[in-house]
Amino acid sequence: MLGLTLEQTRVYQEAKAEGREEREAEMLKLTVPLLLQTGMSVEQIAQQLNVDIEAVQIAIQQNT
Repeated sequence: MLGLTLEQTRVYQEAKAEGREEREAEMLKLTVPLLLQTGMSVEQIAQQLNVDIEAVQIAIQQNT
């Protein structure tokens, strides 16, 4: 081939990124409702989980 390993290919990198995004979304889906129950605000949750506020809001919408 062109001296590339599997890990260096664009397809591999895209699949890896997609898997990471799916894991993050699943984590938020499970974690956000629990943190809301403790009284944390959307902004506090986003800050503690190091994600965008929009990601927290999406997780909330998916759980309602």
